Amino acid sequence: MTGEITVFSGSAHPAFAQEMCEILGIQLSASRTTRFSNDCLQVQLRANCRRRDVYVVQTLAPPVQDHLFELLLMLDAARGASATTVTAVIPHFAYARSDKKDAPRIAIGARLVADMLAAAGANRVVTMDLHSPQVHGFFSIPVDHLNAVSALAEHFIGDDLGNSVVVSPDFGNAKVASQLARILDLPVAAGSKQRLSDDTVVIDRIVGDVAGKDVIVLDDEIATAGSIVELLHKLREHDVRRIRLACTHGLFTGAAIDRLKQQADVDEIVITNTVPLPPEKQLSNIEVRSVAPLFAEAARRIHLGESVSSLFSDAETYG
Repeated sequence: MTGEITVFSGSAHPAFAQEMCEILGIQLSASRTTRFSNDCLQVQLRANCRRRDVYVVQTLAPPVQDHLFELLLMLDAARGASATTVTAVIPHFAYARSDKKDAPRIAIGARLVADMLAAAGANRVVTMDLHSPQVHGFFSIPVDHLNAVSALAEHFIGDDLGNSVVVSPDFGNAKVASQLARILDLPVAAGSKQRLSDDTVVIDRIVGDVAGKDVIVLDDEIATAGSIVELLHKLREHDVRRIRLACTHGLFTGAAIDRLKQQADVDEIVITNTVPLPPEKQLSNIEVRSVAPLFAEAARRIHLGESVSSLFSDAETYG
């Protein structure tokens, strides 16, 4: 790796940025974020940015608003320090669920955040498993949209999967579930889901054969775990056997951890490290897979002008 790349980390997940830098063989550059008495933030990048490719690593984990604005300040600081390019590395893009106007007089948050990132100085964004594909189209700058399916699949390869099926909680995630099913050479099923509120869903049936099967439930994120618990209730009606959960973004907000503790028949919950997992959320059956190598490889290829398309979701070229 040449000396022309500089990586900074926001305060959301510095361990992720440090792992990326170790893989790239470079030092994580220092920055300082302070909060004034009036609650305003100030960011100082404490390494040279001039004529360098700068990568700012910041996942949008809670508190999302603080971490988002810290990211915007860091992007602006890098641009103002004459960086050649500024790339925002956002393992979890929090506003991806705000992707449509499904009620009168509401904002499309994902599009607004995309505009803010470009306005702050980002020339490019690297992210993972956006909640819906249309969010990619909200950006006016190139986006490298990575996929965690391969990293999650590695956890299951080598297991006895002869009686298994991959299950998506809804039809919207069925395409990604099908990717995992292809890698593992398994059939796929999906729940018919209707969302009533942020924390309440109804799954009225399962499309596909799950009766008496071992199931691997795949979702893009687990937030409150409302959808997962509802799906598990429906799966148990079909007398499924071994139950394992897998997701990219293990947010575990609200009552999620308490809900998951009550699911005694769930063997394991496989997540990635796109967001940090604090001690109070570390259950004995949670297994964390690192996707920092994927992001480090994307950064390396971008820096060297190589193709990143093989790292994209479904091997498609998006930007």
